[in-house]
Amino acid sequence: MIDLYTASTPNGWKVSITLEELSIPYNVIEVDLINGDQKKDGFLKINPNGRIPAIIDTDENITIFESGAIMIYLAEKSGRLLPKDPAERSKVMQWLMFQMGGVGPMMGQANVFFRYFPEKLESVILRYQNETKRLFTVLDQHLETNEYLAKDFSIADIANWSWVRIHKWSGVEIEDLPNLNRWMDEMAGRPSCQKGIEVPRALELPDDSDSEEIKKFERNSQKILQK
Repeated sequence: MIDLYTASTPNGWKVSITLEELSIPYNVIEVDLINGDQKKDGFLKINPNGRIPAIIDTDENITIFESGAIMIYLAEKSGRLLPKDPAERSKVMQWLMFQMGGVGPMMGQANVFFRYFPEKLESVILRYQNETKRLFTVLDQHLETNEYLAKDFSIADIANWSWVRIHKWSGVEIEDLPNLNRWMDEMAGRPSCQKGIEVPRALELPDDSDSEEIKKFERNSQKILQK
């Protein structure tokens, strides 16, 4: 059994989708980010970095943090979503690291400066939005001749989709990237993706930038950044 410590964020979805796709039984322990649960002693014993997600494989008594490391562990544990062939495995790992080192950090910074930072620094916002769009274009060009990021559906697809799906929150549009849109739609149709993004609860990002709902969401997100 897997104990999953998570919240409704792209990094959290990466693991819950993987668990759903692999049909691995798991218990959900919701980490209240606004309340600062991720910085309390109990959670820091699981992840000293104070970030979600983290898992405990209770059958093996193994604790793992960092979403990419968790996904690799689960794929290896089940023998799926990560090929054994060295060349094909390398392709999956490359695109997984593309998300871990590129898409996630750039979108994360775009979110901070576009949505949460009290000062609207246009040059900084554009820096991260432009880099995010560049990375999306790399995905789009690759997907022009590939159904998935590697030969077959893998943890690389799950990792990248979990982030790209919130592109509007980063202020980046993808209408001009047809191959990326095709892949996004195909991913969204998978039952594992549909279920995984509702763990621990469904998250609907507000669309109206002037609404009180979005202002509340941004205020709560600022609290998380300060913890």
